[in-house]
Amino acid sequence: MANLGKQYQNGEVIVRQGDAGKCMFVIQNGEVEAVAERNGREFRLRKMGPNDFFGEMALFEHETRTATVRALCPTHVLTIDKKNFLGGIHEDPSLAFRIVQTMSHRIRDLTDRLAKYEEDSQQN
Repeated sequence: MANLGKQYQNGEVIVRQGDAGKCMFVIQNGEVEAVAERNGREFRLRKMGPNDFFGEMALFEHETRTATVRALCPTHVLTIDKKNFLGGIHEDPSLAFRIVQTMSHRIRDLTDRLAKYEEDSQQN
């Protein structure tokens, strides 16, 4: 399913918020962080490690990247384009369920964070 692997060094940007995306990534080893940039400030969204994936939204919509992802240490990732992703789902339909499950978890986490932020800002 994967068509290309690449090694990134500590601090190296893998994808940048605002760039066009056509593929997703799976971390083989190492660790990355996803950060959103807003008004010159960075907000950490999550840390990810081996077998985690990111950039999957690029396979479903033709929008720009919503976050910057950079390596926190030497990290090797696989790149998966839409064609290989669909082939992987054809071979193993449970892959689609795992992707949706992870995306759902991330939406729930961000919704909880937003609700807490809104609650905190109303109290101040």
